Amino acid sequence: MNLVATPSEAVQSIRSGQRVYLHGMAGMPHELVRAMVARSSELRNVEVVQLHTEGPAPYADPAVSDSFRVNALFTSGNVRQAIADGRADYTPIFLSEVPALVRSGAFPIDVALIQVSPPDRHGYCSLGVSVEATKAAVLAAKHVVAQVNREMPRTHGDGLIHVDNLHAMVEHDQPIPEINVPPPSDLEMQIGLNCANLVENGATIQMGIGAIPNAVLAALHDHKDLGVHTEMFSDGVVDLVQKGVINGKHKRVHPGKIVAGFVLGTRKLYDFVDDNPLVAMLDIGYVNDTSVIRRNPKVTAINSAIEVDLTGQVCADSIGCRIYSGVGGQMDFIRGASLSAGGKPIIALPSVTSKGESRIVSLLKPGAGVVTTRAHVHWVVTEYGAANLHGKSLRERAKALIEIAHPDHRESLERASFERLHCS
Repeated sequence: MNLVATPSEAVQSIRSGQRVYLHGMAGMPHELVRAMVARSSELRNVEVVQLHTEGPAPYADPAVSDSFRVNALFTSGNVRQAIADGRADYTPIFLSEVPALVRSGAFPIDVALIQVSPPDRHGYCSLGVSVEATKAAVLAAKHVVAQVNREMPRTHGDGLIHVDNLHAMVEHDQPIPEINVPPPSDLEMQIGLNCANLVENGATIQMGIGAIPNAVLAALHDHKDLGVHTEMFSDGVVDLVQKGVINGKHKRVHPGKIVAGFVLGTRKLYDFVDDNPLVAMLDIGYVNDTSVIRRNPKVTAINSAIEVDLTGQVCADSIGCRIYSGVGGQMDFIRGASLSAGGKPIIALPSVTSKGESRIVSLLKPGAGVVTTRAHVHWVVTEYGAANLHGKSLRERAKALIEIAHPDHRESLERASFERLHCS
C-alpha cells in the first residue's frame, strides 16, 4: 500500500461529526491543517482537539464555524478569541491526565494529524519537538495522517512512530515555528534572581517559557549540578548545559538526562535536541506524574500566575471569566515538588499588571479559576521578595503576601485583609 499522498488526498479520511486531534505546540502540521480547512464546504461539526499550538489556526475562523469547532485542552492565543466568542470550547484538565483520557476510550479520536521527521532505515519517524499527549493520540486514533518534514528534529524517547502506524504520509518541508523571547527587563531579572536564590545546588528544576523563566535561568549560571525534569524547556537550558551547570548527576529518575514532553524556542534549541541522547522526550502522562516527579531530589518547580489572593489561591488560566490559558501542568509540578525531598514549588509573578493593577489581590476576580489551591501553594515570588505560605494560617499568609506586593497597593491590601480575615 502506498502511504504517500497529497495533502488534499490525505485529509479525505476526515468526515463530518468526527473528532480530529492536532499535534501540539511547535509540532502542529500546518500543511495538513490548511488542507483540512480547504474542505470546510464539505464538512460539518468536526471537533478539532488541541493543546497549545503555535502558528495560525484557520479552523477557528468565524467563516468556518459551521464546519469546525475547537475543543482546547489548553488555550493558546490562536483560539482565545474563538472561546471568548462562544465558537470554541475549553476543557480544563491536568496535562498529566490527557494521555490516559485518550487511551481509555472515554475521549475517542477519529483522526490524528501529526508532523514527523522522515523515517529512518528501520521505518521509524519521530514526533520531534513535541511528544506530550500526541503519542497517546496516535496509538488511539482510528486514522493517523503524518506530515513528513525534513526540518523536524529527530528526538530520542517516546516519540518514535513506525510507518506501519500511519495511514497516510504527506511529504512537505517547512520551518518549525520559533519563539524568540525578548531579553528580561530589570523587573523580570529581579524576579528571576529571587527565584534563583531558592534553587539549591543539586536541585532538579522545572520551568516553562517566557521572560521570567529566562530570567531565572540567566540567574543560575553560578549554580552546580542541576538536573532537568520538566514538561517543556526552551533555549536558556541549552546555555546552562554548555556551561556545565546542568548535568543531572544527582537525579534519581533518568540520571544525567534532560526529561521533557516538548520543547519550544529557536533553531538553536531545535538543533540541540536533534539526535541528542542527552534529551529524553517522553509521554506527558509520565513526565508530569507526581509519583515520578517526587522521586528526584530538591525538585524546584517555577510556574506563573495571573493573580494570587491573600489566602494563597492561584488563578493561572483565566482573567475573570475570560479563559486565557489552561490548567496545564502547574498542579502536577507544584504537587510533585512539594512531595520531593527538599523540593520547593514556586509561583512567580510581577507584583502588578501592565496597567498598574495589583496581581496580589484581596479576592480573585469573579469567574476566575483556581488552578493551584491555597492548600497546595508554598512559595510565591515577586520582584519584592519571596513569601513562604506553607504551614501558615490565613492571617499569616496574608501578611506575608502583602510584604511582597507592590508598595502602592499594600495599604489597600492591609485594609482588605482586616475586613476579610480580621488581621492587621
